[in-house]
Amino acid sequence: MSRDPGASAERTRLAWRRTGLSATAVALLATRPAFAPGAGTWTFLAAGAAMALWAGLIGLAYRRARGLNALPPQPGRLTVTTYAALTIGLAVLGGALVML
Repeated sequence: MSRDPGASAERTRLAWRRTGLSATAVALLATRPAFAPGAGTWTFLAAGAAMALWAGLIGLAYRRARGLNALPPQPGRLTVTTYAALTIGLAVLGGALVML
């Protein structure tokens, strides 16, 4: 069995893509209450914040994927930590929107 060092980076890149896709679904669900009749100002602000967090997540995922294209792939410690913090923020905001 031969070792393929590029396969690890490719799997990681695909994992970042899947995570970005799931973040897109969460962000769209988090903005859904803003389209309900009688949605208040706080709902609109929370939906806007959810979309801003989503844009940050997608931007970081794109940056990390580009870092994986380098030879050798660059470590992404700060990117991963920031991505985790934004994901937690999006989850909390989504939960708050559901409760509104």
